[in-house]
Amino acid sequence: MKRFLDEMDLKGGERIIDLGGVAKFWNEVPVPLDITILNLPEAIPPELTPSHHRIRLVAGDACETGFEDNSFDIAFSNSVIEHVGGPENQRRMAREIQRLAPTYWVQTPSIWFPMEAHTNMPFWWFYPPFLKRRLIAGWEKKLPAWCDMIKGTTVISKSNLSEMFPGSAVWTERFAGLPKSTVVLRKR
Repeated sequence: MKRFLDEMDLKGGERIIDLGGVAKFWNEVPVPLDITILNLPEAIPPELTPSHHRIRLVAGDACETGFEDNSFDIAFSNSVIEHVGGPENQRRMAREIQRLAPTYWVQTPSIWFPMEAHTNMPFWWFYPPFLKRRLIAGWEKKLPAWCDMIKGTTVISKSNLSEMFPGSAVWTERFAGLPKSTVVLRKR
């Protein structure tokens, strides 16, 4: 969040769409913002906790939001684009982000980080498909919804992100010197 705040130079009042986020994520931002959080219907809480931001929750699809072009000042997405259902939907979401706002910040986990964030399995992305299927089959009995999410997750390489967001800055967020995630951004 600190890097986002530094890069975006928020003054207050900016209209932000957060694709796939949650309201509490924004609590650390000191300046009041006008935030629309678009998420799947089942991810929207029944009520919001009080906030210094103006927050609106909307059920929808990050690949086709229904908002007009440039409806927002900033489009934001934190670890969502890898969950939208494969490369074609990832490209659709990337186009939607660029259509919604002139400025954006999109973060996704790095394939090169040794511990996969969703499964907590080391080097998960390099397991042979038969081994992944076998592990998921074992987990599926206890955690079917979680397994659906795991099966629908496709990591994106830094070069593919660059292709999806032409003309944008791309940088690697590191943890203990290891590439934890990739961020693509376009500033005002």
